[in-house]
Amino acid sequence: MAEEKQREQANEDRKAVFKIPNTALLAIAFLVVCVTPVAFGDVPYLQWLYLFPIALAVFVIRTRTTATAKGLEVRTMFGRKDLPWTSLKGLAITDKAKVQAVLKDETKVALPAVRTRHLPVISLVSAGRMADPSGLTDDVTEAPEKRGDSGE
Repeated sequence: MAEEKQREQANEDRKAVFKIPNTALLAIAFLVVCVTPVAFGDVPYLQWLYLFPIALAVFVIRTRTTATAKGLEVRTMFGRKDLPWTSLKGLAITDKAKVQAVLKDETKVALPAVRTRHLPVISLVSAGRMADPSGLTDDVTEAPEKRGDSGE
């Protein structure tokens, strides 16, 4: 009984965050260095060029997809959307290996920073609600009594 509660608690605590790597901020810092001589050069009022690196930094820091036991949280630069597992029909893969969530009303929601290689992780976090097409998590999600081993 205690082991079941512990497993349920572990499933609820599972969380996977898919985001743009923070090393992208290094490229943005390089862009700031490159823009500085132009912004403070001979032509006045070019300081507005700093808006581009600032917008890129906000995009990198803010954009992410978080998978939890309750569902998916999709954060974009200007908004946030919660998608509970019960509202999802499945996941769709685009031509460029990007993943979209398909809702029960057939609308598609892009999942930022999620690629096909992340599907096994989403399957584990969702506790099997989203199937793993690669089959990598079949042994993990199966119950021990179904596998036939005694756990020893």
